[in-house]
Parts: sequence; C-alpha cells; structure tokens
Amino acid sequence: MELLTDYDYHLPEELIAQSPLENRSNSKLLYLHKSNGKIEDRAFGDVIEILRPGDLLVLNNTRVTALRLLGRKPTGGAVEALLLKEIAPATFEAMLKPGKRLKPGARIEFAEDLAATVMEDLNEPLKRIKFDETVNLHERLHSFGKVPLPPYIHTNLQNPERYQTVYATSGGSAAAPTAGLHFTEEIFKRLTQKGIDIAHVTLDVSLDTFRPVVANILDEHKMHGETCAVSPSTADKINKASGRIVAVGTTTVRTLESFAIGDRRVESGSKSTSIFIRPGYGFRVVDGMFTNFHMPKTTMLMMISALAGREKIFEAYEHAIRYRYRFLSFGDSMLIL
Repeated sequence: MELLTDYDYHLPEELIAQSPLENRSNSKLLYLHKSNGKIEDRAFGDVIEILRPGDLLVLNNTRVTALRLLGRKPTGGAVEALLLKEIAPATFEAMLKPGKRLKPGARIEFAEDLAATVMEDLNEPLKRIKFDETVNLHERLHSFGKVPLPPYIHTNLQNPERYQTVYATSGGSAAAPTAGLHFTEEIFKRLTQKGIDIAHVTLDVSLDTFRPVVANILDEHKMHGETCAVSPSTADKINKASGRIVAVGTTTVRTLESFAIGDRRVESGSKSTSIFIRPGYGFRVVDGMFTNFHMPKTTMLMMISALAGREKIFEAYEHAIRYRYRFLSFGDSMLIL
C-alpha cells in the first residue's frame, strides 16, 4: 500500500526559481538514465547531442489563457478572481476567493467600468460570473488581468510571454506546461536538422493538476478530468515512430497514455482524461520524458517515479538539491530516458 508520505522530501525554499532565465535554453539539465540510475549534469542545449535521429519529440501546445483579477465587493472586501474559460459572451467559469462568501447575486468591482455578478455556484470552488456590458470587454480584461502564476512565485513577471512555451497555439489552460519553457526555435531547428521528428498534442491544464493530494492512501486519491486531444497527424507519427518517443512534460505523458490502444500505438480524438500514473503503471507509449523538478507529495512526482523508479527519482532529487538546481515552474530541466 503506497502512502502520500512516501513522496515527501525537503525542498529548500531558496531553490524555488522566482523568475525565468534571460535565455530560455540556458538552464541546467539533469539527465537520468532510467535503466541504471546514472545521473549526468548537463546543459539544456545538450539535448541536441542526447536525442538521436529517428526519435520523436512530443509537445503539449496548449496556451495559458486564464486571467487573474483583483477586485472588491461593494462593502470593500477584497476579491481575487481567476477567469478559467469563457463559456458564453461575457460569462466565465471562475475561481473566486473568498468563494464561500460570494453567493449568486453578489457583485464584484474590478476597476472603473469593469464589474461582474456571480450568477451560479458550480462544482466547488468554481462559480459562473457575468461581466457587465462594457465596450472592448476583452481588451479591458487583458489590460487589467495578470498571468496566473503559481502561488510559490512571488516575483512579478515582466514579460507574460515567458510563462508561455514558444510553440503555444491552442488556448485554454490555467497553467503552462512548464517542461517546455526551455525550448527555443533555434533548438527545434537544430533537432529537426539532426533528424528528430516533432509532434504536438493538446491538454488544457486545469487547476486540478496542481491541487494537493489529500488522501494519505494513494488508492483513495481521485484525479479530476482534463480535456486533451491527439490529432490524426500526431497519431500517425507516433504509430510509425522508429526511434524513442520522448514526451515533454507530465501533461503530454497523460495525453499519450490516455490515447494508447497498444504498445507504441495511439488513436486520435479528444476526451477528458482522469488517468493517475504512479508506480506500478505500465507505460504503453512513452519511452522517456523531459520534466521540471516538482513539489513534494504531488501526482507529477508520482508519475516520474513510475517511469524511472521511486528510489532513482529520490536519489536524483537529492543530487539536484546538493548541486543547487533550480526547482519548479521557472527552474531547471530533467530528462528521464
């Protein structure tokens, strides 16, 4: 029986990266050989040397479109709204703080000529809110709203595009697939020249990905659904791949394994996935993956432990802490292959 405490470790707060490096690809790369646990300290640019002709690199092309707005109730109480997606004109699915006090009918004032009404309670902690008719509403929202950075980042982001991958095209996420933040157009160009193929999937990252696991017995943890899709062209590339299939990020792994119909075979389509990948899981599609360094006791840490083995992952994390790797969203990269 696996317990949540099996995935705990001490993360020194000073190792949590507060801002991205000036150059996306200047990060360090911890290369973990999953067969024997060997660890190599590399630079991220070494991916061009590490990947081989015939390998297929699969990326999640989702784009962060959620917005964080700060406002007030008419009584003066502060309100934080995270707009997740527009479900009708001027109407959004949103997470509100303090959510329990904001019942249907409550008003929120964000700025002059920018206010909304709580219309309906959805599944906790979500609400449906509708903005008053305003000229150029979306322009106002984007000028007033901020990129919803993770709560452990306390530094303002000067350029919001640094929380987007360079290949982000499909809007719909509340958080970035951060394992892809290290890649640049130049790296893709050099990989393609070497004979490494590239394909894209889409998984709209929801807040459920980052919600803490509260069940101490992992069998009792329930994953919430996230929308994902695999195009016919991507399915064709995967099904014909001659080399290794390397996923960029846990969201890409979730997508590929959710669409698996056999060993190294996937179907195309779209669905909501609630797959929970942890030790004992038999991977059907993915041979390796790029990932960032994750928080203790998270499903992402459990997934990479399923791929390489829990002991090897924790030895790699001890190494990363000893050699001062940068952790979490804006941190360094890890390759398990």
